[in-house]
Amino acid sequence: MLFRSFFDEKLAQYAYLVGCQRTGEAIIIDPPRYVDHIIEAAKKEGMKITAAAETHIHADFVSGAHQLAVKHGVKLYLSDEGDENWKYQYTDGMNAELVKDGAKFKIGNIEFEVMHTPGHTPESISFVLTDVGGGASKPMGIFTGDFVFVGDIGRPDLLEKAAGIQGMADSGAKQMFQSVQRFKRLPDYMMVWPAHGAGSACGKSIGAVPSSTVGYEKQFNWAMKIDNEKEFVYELLKDQPEAPIYFAEMKRVNKAGPAIVDGKGPEWADSADEVVEWAKEGKHVILDTRLASEFEKGFVKGAINIPFGKMLTSWAGWLIGYDEQMMLIVKKENVKEALIALQSIHLDDVVKLATPETMASVAKETYKTVEVDQFEQLKEDAQLIDVRNDNEWKQGHMKEADHKMLGRLRKEGSALDQSKPVLIHCQSGARSAIAASVMKHLGFDDVTHLKGGFSAWSRKNESKIIHSS
Repeated sequence: MLFRSFFDEKLAQYAYLVGCQRTGEAIIIDPPRYVDHIIEAAKKEGMKITAAAETHIHADFVSGAHQLAVKHGVKLYLSDEGDENWKYQYTDGMNAELVKDGAKFKIGNIEFEVMHTPGHTPESISFVLTDVGGGASKPMGIFTGDFVFVGDIGRPDLLEKAAGIQGMADSGAKQMFQSVQRFKRLPDYMMVWPAHGAGSACGKSIGAVPSSTVGYEKQFNWAMKIDNEKEFVYELLKDQPEAPIYFAEMKRVNKAGPAIVDGKGPEWADSADEVVEWAKEGKHVILDTRLASEFEKGFVKGAINIPFGKMLTSWAGWLIGYDEQMMLIVKKENVKEALIALQSIHLDDVVKLATPETMASVAKETYKTVEVDQFEQLKEDAQLIDVRNDNEWKQGHMKEADHKMLGRLRKEGSALDQSKPVLIHCQSGARSAIAASVMKHLGFDDVTHLKGGFSAWSRKNESKIIHSS
């Protein structure tokens, strides 16, 4: 048996390649939208991708299952659990098998058994793998999707918070309790292969270790230690992080069937003037992917800065609307990866590209970055904005601060007083740099952010920290 895992650090997402070396057939579990690297890895091992399987209708990234079926003719294994609201809508006329609890299928001589594990979502399933061709009569491991992570379990509140489906959090938590009890009956030796690692918003304390075992999770995963359903539900729903607003779009897209990516990219802008004129039109936004230290020294009026790297996908999902077209300012060597990062959450509408050099002549806007002492001096006559998440705010904040989490700032920030200076901070300075660009984008002229963030401020002002319950 061939086994490979693939990790997307921007999404904190795992996809898995499993192949039968006797027959040359392989399957991808929870495929991302771009799978060329996985297909190439299979080819190097003499394998052909013949199937793809999903643990659930994903809410945090665009699935590659539809793309694989259309472009590569693979067979899909998709959940048929849940009610009519949780059914895939794009499988008619496609080589797809809708599976329920207890169903089995084979890829070569490798057997997969479906285990219905609702809680994160009603249709969530896991896949139990047995290497029959290798002589095994007992399962090796389980692909848990967003059900069981290393050290955590999937959150059931996403559909309620992000998609507005009322009542899902409590009912999902109760379903999750029953699913966990079933998981605990599995053999301790079985491997656990989750769909996400640390950094994903699909759990609140996901471990960074890529895999685990059932026995280890039963001993050390907090959720496995609670035998009372009421207590379990309370602990599971308590202190969950903000649900990214783009999750509702991901759920809709993956249910209906994502658009097929054709590989054609946007055109490069010929001049800075072209970009400036374009940006004046309606639903258009300039996304500048330079480092904050480069951006703050000079940028195009109206641009939002989300640096190329781990933060790009998530914060673009929070701050860019699905009804907006984008002009992307990006270094040429980063273009392909930046487009993939945006398209991985269905931000497909990038219509123009420009290099930082092209835009240099019109990059005249700036904001300020200051140290703690200067920040303190400026506070008296300014609006102080804390853009950290809710849990960080509750653990301690500045007395004068107005809390506006970064992901909501573009919508909520316009209500502030544009005649007054704005001081912004986060925990370390990275998010507040993005926030500074958002405030400039909204038309605020005097914007300053704190270098080192609340961490730097609190080291000098511990006695001034305000705590919320």
